[in-house]
Amino acid sequence: MKEIKITDIKGVRIGHAQDLDGGTGCTAIICDEGAVAGVDVRGGGPASRETELLRPEKTVQKIHCVMLSGGSAYGLEAGDGAMKYLEEKGIGLDVGVGIVPLVCGASLFDLVVGDPKCRPDKDMGYTACAASEKNSFEGGGIVKTGCVGAGTGASVGKFLGPERMMKSGIGIYAAQIGKVQCAAVVAVNAVGDVIDRDSHRIAAGILSEDKTKLADTEKIMYSEIEKNRDAFKGNTTLGCVITNVGLTKDQAYKLAQVSHNGYAKTINPVHTSLDGDTIFAMSVGEVEASPDILGAMATEVMARAVNDAVYSAVPMYGLKAACDFRKKE
Repeated sequence: MKEIKITDIKGVRIGHAQDLDGGTGCTAIICDEGAVAGVDVRGGGPASRETELLRPEKTVQKIHCVMLSGGSAYGLEAGDGAMKYLEEKGIGLDVGVGIVPLVCGASLFDLVVGDPKCRPDKDMGYTACAASEKNSFEGGGIVKTGCVGAGTGASVGKFLGPERMMKSGIGIYAAQIGKVQCAAVVAVNAVGDVIDRDSHRIAAGILSEDKTKLADTEKIMYSEIEKNRDAFKGNTTLGCVITNVGLTKDQAYKLAQVSHNGYAKTINPVHTSLDGDTIFAMSVGEVEASPDILGAMATEVMARAVNDAVYSAVPMYGLKAACDFRKKE
């Protein structure tokens, strides 16, 4: 499996928009020709848009955009900006009297970072879509990671509240085996810690009481198992797996399901009632491959993207980042 650029995958383009002062943003993943898609929501507190139409038995076969955003449920408005942008471009489902772009999405909670009154809106969603024009197979471009887009206000390690959390961001990883391409985009905003895929050590997460080193959320949770703490609920990791393998809706749903194993390999704990963990899957090609082997590939790609989200983040909003501790090693 060799690493590639996400823009090496034909038929997909990605754009970010953010308000760095407000501490929030959004990321648009657009497929002009439509993508067969699925979604799997594992967390207990999701904020989502149009996920119901992705159920395998529903009539719609392809969508045109997945919008990931901050802003909690307020941030779902960014999807309206994608609707406007796509309609202007003539992209959408033909309904006879016009077109209806099919935009799915999900939002993470970042209101404790920056300005809680600053949220992704229709204009920001439109801007993210416009920015995607420079980040595609045809246009090339470098899709930034870290504290941009939906990862602008992302953080991790929040079991004891915002005081001991660390900065995270949005991560990307893409790979190829033969003709098969698979990529992951993920905004990591977890209650738990992020684990390095190679060393299996904590890369970012809850800080020690004096904030001079990394602690361990799992150990802290065990020590409080009988306290029933009212833990911080502002979490959710949002991801999207993209592949050039031709999939049915059933297979896309299964790919989204299996890709959560990438979360499990690199986020601890994961899928708690305090998180709204969600993964979309998008098929934008016709290459043939074993769905099960593709699932294993997607799991690894997602795990690597989770790591990228914390390793590409920088200290912001008074929060430390993984780079603060890597320098000391």
